[in-house]
Amino acid sequence: MEINLITAIFGAIGTFIGFLITVATFARNRDKDVRSSASEQAIINTKLDTISGGVESLRVDFKVEQKERAALSERVAKVEGSVSSAHKRLDRLEGD
Repeated sequence: MEINLITAIFGAIGTFIGFLITVATFARNRDKDVRSSASEQAIINTKLDTISGGVESLRVDFKVEQKERAALSERVAKVEGSVSSAHKRLDRLEGD
């Protein structure tokens, strides 16, 4: 009877120690997962900030291109009017 009691006590102590090791391991791994997740999130946020800056830069470039295209359209319209006027003068000179 005494051996069964000692065996039961050692079994209970072993089970309790196993439980403590399991809890400690779980807590340590959870902390590692949180740190890893935070690190990954920081990398993602940095990349998103970089992409956002690139998009903003493209927006600015696009607006500049729009203004330049509008100015070029005005210049083409003026040149077309001037060419038309020159053609009329040439036609009058040939007609004389």
